Formats: sequence, C-alpha cells, structure tokens
Amino acid sequence: MELMADGAGPGTGDRARGALLGLAVGDALGAPAENMRPSEIRRRWGRIEGFVSDDPAGTDDTEYAIFSGLLLARHGSALTVSHVERAWHHWIADLDEGPFRGAGFSERGTLENLRRGLAAPISAQHRHAWSDGLAMRAAPFGVFAAGRPAEAARLVAVDGGVSHEGEGIYGGQAVAAGVAAAMVGAGLASVIAAALSVVPMDSWTARSLRRAVTAAQRPYPDRLARERAVRSAVVIGGYPWTDLAPEAVGLAFGAFTAARGDFRTAVLTAVNMGRDADTTAAVAGALAGALHGASAIPQEWASAIGPVRGSCLPSMRGYHVLDIAELLTPDDAEDAPGVPPGAPGGTPVRDHPAPASSWYEPTGSRSRDTSGTPWREATPAAPAAATGRGTTR
Repeated sequence: MELMADGAGPGTGDRARGALLGLAVGDALGAPAENMRPSEIRRRWGRIEGFVSDDPAGTDDTEYAIFSGLLLARHGSALTVSHVERAWHHWIADLDEGPFRGAGFSERGTLENLRRGLAAPISAQHRHAWSDGLAMRAAPFGVFAAGRPAEAARLVAVDGGVSHEGEGIYGGQAVAAGVAAAMVGAGLASVIAAALSVVPMDSWTARSLRRAVTAAQRPYPDRLARERAVRSAVVIGGYPWTDLAPEAVGLAFGAFTAARGDFRTAVLTAVNMGRDADTTAAVAGALAGALHGASAIPQEWASAIGPVRGSCLPSMRGYHVLDIAELLTPDDAEDAPGVPPGAPGGTPVRDHPAPASSWYEPTGSRSRDTSGTPWREATPAAPAAATGRGTTR
C-alpha cells in the first residue's frame, strides 16, 4: 500500500515538524494526567485546556522517539535488529547514568534483559512486551516512510524487535502506518485504514482501534459523553496498568477521530480521557500534526517545547524534536512532498549528527552547528544556544 500526496496543504517538511512537535506537545500536555481517571482530572483541574504545569516537559515518550529517530536517520531502510540492539546497549543499557527515571515497564524489562546478556528477540521476552512503549516512539518511522505505511510498519517492527512482542509490535505498526498516511495528506478515513492495514484484523490492537473509531463517530450530546464512550469502548475496567498498547492506541485513534483530525481537539480529548495520557496524547498529536503540519499546533504550546532534558535517557539530553524532523526529511521535501525520504528518486536521508565513528559513543548531546559544518559535538549546556530552539529547562 503506497499513498500519493494530495497535492495540497503543507509540504513534507512541515508535516514532519508537525508530527514530531505534535508528539512532544501531546506528551507534555498529558504528563500531569498520566494514570488518572477522568473523574480525578475533573476534580483537580476541571477540564484540561492547556498546560497545567508551570514547567511543562516531555517524558520518556519524547526521549525514546528522539532515540529511535536518530537511529532511523543513521540507517534508514537498512535498519536491522542488530543496529537497534547495539544502540540500546551503547546509548542506554551499558551506561551507568542513574535509574532512567520515568521509563516504562517494557523499557525496564528490556534493559534488565540486555544487561543480563540476553539478545534480541529474547530481550523482548518480559512481562510487558504488550506495552505502548513502541507505539510512543513510532511516529518517526511514519515521517521517514511518508506515503508508505507498509514500509513504516516494517521498520518500526525492526526497532521493536529488541523490546516488544505481539500486541506491543502491532501497536507501534498501527501508529507508524497512520503517521505515514497522514504525512501525504490522506484523509481521516485513509489514515485509519492505513493503520488497520498493517496489523492482523483479528488482533486485540485492530479490534480496539475499530471500536474506538466507531464510538468516536457516533453522535453525542456533548464532548464528555463522546469521551466516555470512546474510553468505555477500549479500556479494561479495573486493570491497574494503563500502558497496554491496544488500549492506548485505541484511545489515541479514538481521540484523533473524535476531533476529525483537528490538532487541539485531538490532544485535549486524549489528555482528558486519562489512563496513559502522555502516550495517547503524544500519538494523537503526531497523527494530527502530520496531517495538518506544524502551523496547526497552537503557538503557545509549540514554543513551550525545548530540547529534551534527558531525565529518562541522559544520552538524549539537548536534542530537539524539530532537529529530528529535519534529519528525517530530505532537503527538497517542500518541492516534492510526494517523494518519501530515501525512496528512489528522492534525496537520501541525511546522516546522523554524530560522525559514524562515534555513533555508539554517547559522549553528550549533539546540536546544530550554524557555522557551516552540518553537525558538531556539543557539551550538555550547548544545545539551546546552538539550535536556537529555546532553553533546556
């Protein structure tokens, strides 16, 4: 399945920025509501309509998306499980840099297995291989394989081979394929169809996604009733863990559908449904941002996103999602939005910011060099000044 650009609307570069900035915005908006019930959210904030923290920041969702985006920018369609496993070791597992605060269960299980000397696919055999930890970092694959949902799904499964199995893989594939379709301006129905086309139709992920979308499309007296219906369609009542990939992906696509693709409505719908709110809002934001481009993201939200802090992945500190969007987008993307990065006739994907010799040497963050050299090594304090994208708070 390959989709052509619709010839109108934002170009590939702007959609790429929209997808990854949308992910980061959704993550930061949803973080305070993570693991909460809608009733708890209403008691504390009424209805969340924007940042409820004075110091909004992304979580492991954004940092792992950057990690996967850098890995994909380095290897492109030649990405292998061995590449992914080596990167996990050298950038995460083999570092003695604290507890990786905020990491999800699947990431912790993977790290434990890798540190025990287990290799993929055995490294993915832990009790949380069905989590949404792959879905949360899947958007870069849709950006890279714009218009090619099947390729996006193939590549994200390669990434997930180290950390996930079964429904955990399917969740990542659905998100990557949906973003790939949105990247060329596919309509709402086509984005959903692309997501469903890459996962088994009898899978939990597919059933959850269909139920959420169906619920979101029905008429309701108000938005609260719609959110309750979408949530009831997929949430397993009484189950304590909120990071189930089929549930989170269903809620994200339900929010995206309920909003008819509108960015603000999509992310706020996801946030106010609670559960794994940072991930569901990140996915909904990536889908809506890819569909409409970066200009669809409210400026006050976009400007609050700075380089990531590395609170979960210290080696990612100082990277900005917009730099990842640029790495995954060819230089001529605005002139040829229908040509996906790395595709025949397109501009090859640019190399990773770090030199090849230091790709597996996590010696601090990297940043854009404005002097003419594409990329340079930077100290942890340098990225904000070098990128011009705000400060690391």
